[in-house]
Amino acid sequence: MTDSSALDLDPEDRKIVTLARSARARNGVPEGAAVRDETGRTYVAGTVGLESLNLSALRTAVAMAVASGARSLEAAAVVTDTALPAEDVAAVRDLGGAGTPVLVAGPDGTVRETLTA
Repeated sequence: MTDSSALDLDPEDRKIVTLARSARARNGVPEGAAVRDETGRTYVAGTVGLESLNLSALRTAVAMAVASGARSLEAAAVVTDTALPAEDVAAVRDLGGAGTPVLVAGPDGTVRETLTA
């Protein structure tokens, strides 16, 4: 990723955008997401689209962090073509607290906006 917005990101934030982008491409899903917990561990996920279970990539990544024992989040990133639902931001806020940054990037990895959970 060589776009100028990626170069302006902190290296750890650039890493989660890259991981989210990779998950989306590798799995051929509409969204890829990655979150970083309070210890620096990352959790990467794609959209889950089963007949009985539908989860956005970001909610899946947050659930993976919780299931792995994370107590908080430092940041989150999602790669998507669409607007981010409020429920996704709420999931980040539930674990990370108010003020946790959520980087929203397009498929090319360019960060379109940074939301605050």
